[in-house]
Amino acid sequence: MYQNAQDQLPRHNGSLQSVGVPADPAHEVYREALLALSTAKIPFLVGGAFGLESYTGLVRRTKDLDLFVRPGDRMLLMQRLSEVGFQTEWRFSHWLGKAHKDNRSIDVIFSSGNGVCTVDDAWFRHALPAEILGIHVEVVPAEEMLWSKAFVMERNRYDGGDIAHLLRARAPMLDWARLLFRFGPHWRVLFSHVVLFGFVYPEQRLRIPDWFMHEMIRRLKLDMQCLPSDRRVCQGTLLSWSQYLVDMDRGDYEDARQTPRGRLSSEETQYMTDVLQREEKDTHEH
Repeated sequence: MYQNAQDQLPRHNGSLQSVGVPADPAHEVYREALLALSTAKIPFLVGGAFGLESYTGLVRRTKDLDLFVRPGDRMLLMQRLSEVGFQTEWRFSHWLGKAHKDNRSIDVIFSSGNGVCTVDDAWFRHALPAEILGIHVEVVPAEEMLWSKAFVMERNRYDGGDIAHLLRARAPMLDWARLLFRFGPHWRVLFSHVVLFGFVYPEQRLRIPDWFMHEMIRRLKLDMQCLPSDRRVCQGTLLSWSQYLVDMDRGDYEDARQTPRGRLSSEETQYMTDVLQREEKDTHEH
């Protein structure tokens, strides 16, 4: 019997909550995958709704299980899932694979759609142990979870609520210096979520370190003193694959996802655009 998500472990001592609702038939498929990968000793981390629930206790029914893996281990992980009966495919070669079984889906993630948040060794060094669906696994570190979710600002999906809940549950325990390092030149994205956190939960504002807020304000003041050296770039595509394409199509700006500014080729961004536009059109037609 799995431990119900309402039987919460202490949230602020480094422990994570056991996650899993035994009545959901999808969970047996996910358990099978977790057991197969754990037995094969293939390193992976659980993220997505299950990972978020382990940090916050918030239960959200989800259509899939998100597994994060180093780029170098992605082929081995997909092969193992195939061996235990999953149908596998590489949805986008630069960041995402899919595994399907019994109308259930597993996302195999080794980077992010914008090419920014590549899984590396530090994800595993800072991962926390948890029990997901009765199986002992490791969960994506809260810092990397926040980092990867921070760039999701689509018309039909915005992960800001997840980030606010994650900050409410874990802000005092976050490694803020490492978190700021993760965002690098995209620190404004992190700051925007922290500002909104203080708006959503006014009584939680003081849980954000003073030094972090002072550093963000210092950077903003410096930015206000001069124009950026790269005036041709649009960084909106790091937040949404669709909403800023018009700026590139008109020739006003260049895409921040593409080399030399980003890690993606023009072929990769175009392929992703074509696939997602086609799926968006099919959804509207049906």
